[in-house]
This record gives sequence, structure tokens and C-alpha cells, in this order.
Amino acid sequence: MLVETWMSKPVITVNADDSMQMATVLLEENHIRILPVMDEGKLVGIITDRDLKRASASDATTLKIHELVHLLSKIKVKEIMTRDIITILPYYTLEETARILLENKISGAPVVNNKGKVIGIITRDDMLKIFVNMTGVDKRGVQFVFQIEDRPHSIHELTDVILKYGGRMASILTSYEKVSPGQRNVSIRAYRIDRKILSHLVKDLEKKATLIHLVDHREDLRDIRIAFKAIN
Repeated sequence: MLVETWMSKPVITVNADDSMQMATVLLEENHIRILPVMDEGKLVGIITDRDLKRASASDATTLKIHELVHLLSKIKVKEIMTRDIITILPYYTLEETARILLENKISGAPVVNNKGKVIGIITRDDMLKIFVNMTGVDKRGVQFVFQIEDRPHSIHELTDVILKYGGRMASILTSYEKVSPGQRNVSIRAYRIDRKILSHLVKDLEKKATLIHLVDHREDLRDIRIAFKAIN
């Protein structure tokens, strides 16, 4: 999936010569945390809610409210904005974008086209929404996590069993992290599984792979043995 499909738009921006007070109002009224800073239509910086809190924190404890409002109206955005801007291109994948945000320890970044025009914003909140969407957790089905042999058809063998029991796949995710050579982990989230036959399904799945854990989101059952006790 590409960033252009999931980025937030239209973009709310602030001008470099606007006041901190203006930036604060924009963030609060629009329930956002990041503002691209523009100067004559060009992206020149970025300002976040943390920047605003940090800029006023040292004085806020000693000032009265009207004095603080006056301070915020005097300080300009360009005086406190971050000038070293990390931007994202719309054709970046979500995985690439998540890595960039993590590596740079930032909460989000402007999305710009090939001409440098700001066309969107992608944030950690957006990434979390995407993760929820891609994993299918909203379907409140059953998540199975297995350790399987890294060979052709090993995942199909599991999904075939789930399909045989009437289940439907919401998502399938795999990883080679923290497994022995020749193995991999696979997470399968399925729905439309009758709870009365869940224990039988699990027994057939365990013939194909090692079950690490099972989470039935319909009843919030998070331990296999507890799940079996509830079923039987």
C-alpha cells in the first residue's frame, strides 16, 4: 500500500510569520499535532504541539494567563519551528514510511510531490489506523499465531483447514524474526468460525504447525487452555 492512499488531506498549514498563538489554535481546533510551515508557498519547516509546549514551558509557570497569551502572540512560528524537514513521497510504501518515522524518532511528516508541493500529512496515528485496517482486528474474529516450516504451501495447509471449518481470512502476516533457521511465524486472523467447533479446528491446525497462541476477540479469550475450558 502506498502513502498517497492513506495520508491525511487536505493539509492544514501555518505561515512562518504567524504567531505561536495562531499555531496553537490551529492544532487545537483541528485536533492535529503537526503543522507544515509555509513561506510564500514553499515548505520551510514544521511545528508540532511539542514544539509549542517546549517553547512556552519555561515561562508558563511564572506568567499569569494574560501574560502568557501576550507571549504566545509575540513569538513567531519561524523562531521555534524545526527547519530540518523530513518529507515523505506519495509513492513510498507504508512500510518504508514507518521505518523513516521510527529511525528519525518523529511523530509524522509532510507528504510532498515531485515538485516539492505539500499534498498531505502522514503520522503515527495514521500508521496505527492502517495497522488496524490491514490486520482486520475490527472483524473481532480469532487470531492464530503459528511457527511453521519455511517451505512452499505451509501457509496454504493452515488456511485450507480454516476454510474447511467455514472460516474466512481477514489477514495473514508472516515474520522471520525470533525464529530458528528454516522456520517462520505466521499470524492468521479469521472470522465466521463457530465457537462450538473451535477446539476441533485447533486440533487439526496443530497437526500442520506449532500453535504459539490463540486469541478469540469475540470473548476476549487470550489463553488456549482458558479458551478450551470455556468451549467444552
